[in-house]
Amino acid sequence: MEIKWSISNLDRLTDTGYVFQAHWQCTAVDGDFSASIYSTCGWSEGQPVTPYASLTQETVLGWVWASGVDKDATEAAVTAQIEAQKNPVQASGTPW
Repeated sequence: MEIKWSISNLDRLTDTGYVFQAHWQCTAVDGDFSASIYSTCGWSEGQPVTPYASLTQETVLGWVWASGVDKDATEAAVTAQIEAQKNPVQASGTPW
């Protein structure tokens, strides 16, 4: 299973270049099965401070995880989504 993190968009103030919000996604792929979680996280003005032109995806992902996004729990969640696709629960009983 391959798990990949990415930043899809950054919201910033154009006058200062300050990034105040990141849109992130965690995607897992296992053969024909895939799952993802998408969310955003933000920061108060003034922190973190790195010139917009100098930002890398790795830097911003570090901010995302430092801001409280639980990397391990998120990866476990997309893994569980894939396992549920591979082994769907079969309904039983009456249809009503």
